Amino acid sequence: MVVTDSAREVVRGAWSPWPHRVALVTTTATFFLILAGGVVTNTGTGMAVPDWPTTFGHNMFLFPWSKMVGGILYEHAHRLIASLVGALTLTVAIFLWALEARPWVRGLGIAAVGAVVVQGVLGGLRVVLAQQGLAIVHGGFAHAFFALLAGLTLVTSPGWCAPVAERVASPALLRLRRLAVCITAGLYLQVLLGTLVTHLSARLDAHLVVGGLISVAVILLGFWILPGRAAWPELVRPAEILRVLWIVQLLLGLGAYLAKFQPVDIGLGAGLSLVLSVSHRLAGGLMLITSLVIVLRIYRRTGGSDSEAGRRPGSRGVTA
Repeated sequence: MVVTDSAREVVRGAWSPWPHRVALVTTTATFFLILAGGVVTNTGTGMAVPDWPTTFGHNMFLFPWSKMVGGILYEHAHRLIASLVGALTLTVAIFLWALEARPWVRGLGIAAVGAVVVQGVLGGLRVVLAQQGLAIVHGGFAHAFFALLAGLTLVTSPGWCAPVAERVASPALLRLRRLAVCITAGLYLQVLLGTLVTHLSARLDAHLVVGGLISVAVILLGFWILPGRAAWPELVRPAEILRVLWIVQLLLGLGAYLAKFQPVDIGLGAGLSLVLSVSHRLAGGLMLITSLVIVLRIYRRTGGSDSEAGRRPGSRGVTA
């Protein structure tokens, strides 16, 4: 049966939960991909499998399970999860193309496919060329991709697609928006600085300074959101989550520092050191996407770059 363009628009006009569901699954899978990448990086097993896209000459998906031991297990599992994330990202884009009415959201789906291809190639070239610099870029770009998928999950959610009751651009909300954007940018900078520390054992000075600035900004964000709890309730929970993650991240950061730079003095076991380092990396990623959620929700309320009102689940068309 031939589907015309007008028929596609009719389908797209009705809100569907499937793009959101698949985007949520993809974002969750990406979290585990970053977890696996952290294990590979912190165990130094990035080159345990010396070829790509094959695995010791085998088709990646047919490599014998009996040979997946030690560093090979870590690296090959990382590749398999990455393949799953790639397939899921393509699925998200297909669902968006078929069911999503907003062109900019469909564009984000295409961007996600491009990003996952770039990330896969970076990971492969890191193995083929054995370049540490590519490992740093690969690690930093992973969190940008994670944030992109989290944003897609948010903008396809029922809450986002429901009409906005009121769009306001009060001075307080605009000030809050600027602070939230700065926190998000600072958190991504922290991810990049942390990557340099992990891969190159770089000095901690810049990482600590930016971390201190972010700490002040997160506390300030909470104080600024508190007076407007009734006016913008959708910002309260992510702000609270961000504060909790900030406290956890400080503790994990201290543990990761002691594990990496003071192992003799405190006698941490290898297993605990790995858990602390990888958890620190994951908590940073969760802080990044939580801050991004706050930014996007503020932009939606103030109008921002989202000129289209959302769609109520079950409604037809896109309201102006």
